Amino acid sequence: MKPFLKTKDFSFTGEEFELILDSEFNMLKTHPEPKNLEDYYDSESYISHKDSGRTLMDKLYQYVKRYSLKRKINLINAYCNQNKKLLDIGAGTGSFLEIAKSNGWDTYGVEPNKLARGLAEEKGLQLKENINFIKEEGFQVITMWHVLEHLSNLDAQIDKICSLLKEDGTLMLAVPNFQSYDAKYYKQYWAAYDVPRHLSHFSQTAIKRIFAKHGMKVIKVKPMIFDSFYVSLLSEKYKRGKVNFMKAFFIGLQSNIKAWKTKEYSSLLYILKND
Repeated sequence: MKPFLKTKDFSFTGEEFELILDSEFNMLKTHPEPKNLEDYYDSESYISHKDSGRTLMDKLYQYVKRYSLKRKINLINAYCNQNKKLLDIGAGTGSFLEIAKSNGWDTYGVEPNKLARGLAEEKGLQLKENINFIKEEGFQVITMWHVLEHLSNLDAQIDKICSLLKEDGTLMLAVPNFQSYDAKYYKQYWAAYDVPRHLSHFSQTAIKRIFAKHGMKVIKVKPMIFDSFYVSLLSEKYKRGKVNFMKAFFIGLQSNIKAWKTKEYSSLLYILKND
């Protein structure tokens, strides 16, 4: 099958991969999928598994992260009743769960990375290594902030996630959008492809069709405005070998301006409920 695009692991190994178009769902799949996928996370540069602010890129990431945490809390509070029971899948170092807990949520989390779980433990959070270790059910809200794209065995994983949700519960997931302007501009250098850690690459059509198979309906789609700027910064680095802040800002801004009409933002937040 002819690949939609050829790209490589710019952040770690330099290995080449193909992105194959699944026309049924209008999504891309990373090929080949490594058998030892966990090895591709074993890097000090993998920013979501640390809390450091040593480099300028780290500082920018942590600044946007703090802003985003406040928005996320406001969002989950808008979709809860008296049962403030929250599961965060791919919890990283636990920053979101920490602030949710301080806002009265009964918090649970899953994080495969041992280093990240250790940092979460320092915050008083006990994260499970695997979703199969979550024995509780009836979660009012389940969140996945840039996690779905990392999952293998997608259908089986979604089945498990849906089984943990209350009948009237809410699933919130954020994923990159390969149909955004910045994705089309940077092509193989688009940082949000992040192969092979990102196994699936979604369009809005893909999310709606995939979750419809599991009895879930998208009730709202919200833009993640900051993502186009951060992704463009990394993409500039991959494309030119150095960070060009002005160019990245211009492309990120242009992507958001175009998305104001097309609704194809660099990343999108989907809010889903049982159909």
